[in-house]
Amino acid sequence: MPSVEQIRKLLASEPDDVFLNFALAMELAKAEKRDDAVAQFDRVITLDPDYTAAYHHKARTLIAAGRADDARQTLVTGIARAQAIGNAHAAGEMSDLLATL
Repeated sequence: MPSVEQIRKLLASEPDDVFLNFALAMELAKAEKRDDAVAQFDRVITLDPDYTAAYHHKARTLIAAGRADDARQTLVTGIARAQAIGNAHAAGEMSDLLATL
């Protein structure tokens, strides 16, 4: 996986690329830069509200940051979005995570 710096460099020329924004969010989460990661997941969701993995991983990041209430809300929103687009797998994964909170 490319580094945060490499992804930021790619984003400089393609700032609205959903996959690059998601990759950056994931790398920030992996580096435990949780506030930055959450903001980046929000960017992904703004760019593509149907990118259901962003809700799931944003919630996981919020849980790691001790923000269970925010994670719950993210999961409820993500589950609704996944159901609206017919992504039962994503809805199920997020429902399972929600049940652990």
